[in-house]
Amino acid sequence: MNIVGLRDACKGEVFAAGDAQFIEAIHGNLWNRLIPDRAPQAVVRAVDEDDVVAAVRFARASGLKVVVRGGGHNWCQPSLRHGGILIDLSNFTKIISIDADNLKAVIQPIISNRDIQKALNPLGLAFPTGHCPQVKASGYLLGGGMAWNPTVWGSGAESVEAIELVTAQGDLIKASATENTDFFWAARGAGSGFFGIVTKYFLKLHRLPEAMHGSTYYYRLEDAPAIGTWLGTIAPSLSPAVELSLFVVQAPPELRGQAAARDGWLCMVTATAFEQTPHAAEAALQALEHAPIPPLSSSFATPVTFEQLFDASGSFWPEGARSRVEATYSDHSPGELVQAILHLLPSAPSATSVFLLTIFCGPNVPAAQKDMAYSVSSKVYGGPWTMWWKAEDDDANTEWHRRITTTLRPFNTGYYIGETNTVEQPSNIPQAFTPEKWERLCALRDKHDPDRVFFDYYDGF
Repeated sequence: MNIVGLRDACKGEVFAAGDAQFIEAIHGNLWNRLIPDRAPQAVVRAVDEDDVVAAVRFARASGLKVVVRGGGHNWCQPSLRHGGILIDLSNFTKIISIDADNLKAVIQPIISNRDIQKALNPLGLAFPTGHCPQVKASGYLLGGGMAWNPTVWGSGAESVEAIELVTAQGDLIKASATENTDFFWAARGAGSGFFGIVTKYFLKLHRLPEAMHGSTYYYRLEDAPAIGTWLGTIAPSLSPAVELSLFVVQAPPELRGQAAARDGWLCMVTATAFEQTPHAAEAALQALEHAPIPPLSSSFATPVTFEQLFDASGSFWPEGARSRVEATYSDHSPGELVQAILHLLPSAPSATSVFLLTIFCGPNVPAAQKDMAYSVSSKVYGGPWTMWWKAEDDDANTEWHRRITTTLRPFNTGYYIGETNTVEQPSNIPQAFTPEKWERLCALRDKHDPDRVFFDYYDGF
């Protein structure tokens, strides 16, 4: 590879294998510190769209493949491939415009969920961001976007009105429902297999709910199946404005004594109502006060902000951990899912791990299909987020994770492309889409990237 030619073509930094900063360039911003032994031939840290265009055209002329990295948060790290050029978008951090009157915004891709809400909420606005505060818009929206307030706002991708992208031919184009529609359809859900590089998102905004209230309940671990069954039963009658989740987590300090018999593990239920008045929020959450089993501890309808929601969510997904994740969709009762793995949960090797099920509320669940690549919908979403800190614990945690995911596999109806191990389990990839959408996505790749300039889901590993 002509590294001098690549450096001449780009204004941003270019790192090649053997450079002093190369390892930091390929590993430094990866969220998951369980880092695979894969590396590109070069990294381009683009400073603008012209750099992205130049890097793609250079790769195309040189017979090299391209992979793009946004925030580096994808758990199985598909931005690390053997060979080719990695285009790093970490400099694309601007909120370009906010039009409060017309509920529109334009952003570059490397804006975090937290920072999007920080910019919008003081204006009385919001966007259906993801839950983890550090995750960037890039991969989140490409994967479809599992959002806050999902049964009212929908997925994050549903609130994308247009994108700007660089194609496999090295052309900078805009795509929407009325122009370059193939790219617009695919970019909303294709995830790491998208055949382009999105450099700008045009967003549809929402009014910030005036009354966001949250309830939290803690139960004994052995009560989790019964609580899960009850939640699954009442979910269709709850307001769609309620976001409901069941966790298995380590007990907070004040409940550790009561959870000691289960090595500190207990069941936590959280519910957030996104309503317009405190009365409406309390009414939406009221049914959760009538569980069939008394909680160990609870709090009801406490006012919350997005900043507080991010703080709470971020505490369960700490930075710097080694991780394995498999988030799936299911139409089974959440109680049935928890019961299947109940015997495995207390033996988790790491107290940092989290098991989570989001239970979608309201009468219109599962949601109807939308005209985008993002496909799978269900009554329940979730799985294990297995997280630990030391390399010597890799085998034990990987084996526990394998046992959990293998046990749950018969209950799965599909996978979330951004939170499943598409590298080690490539058979999960088509199952992140309906058969019709998977066929269309493959056909569009053949049409718009026939020379395979971009790494697809399968190659380079």
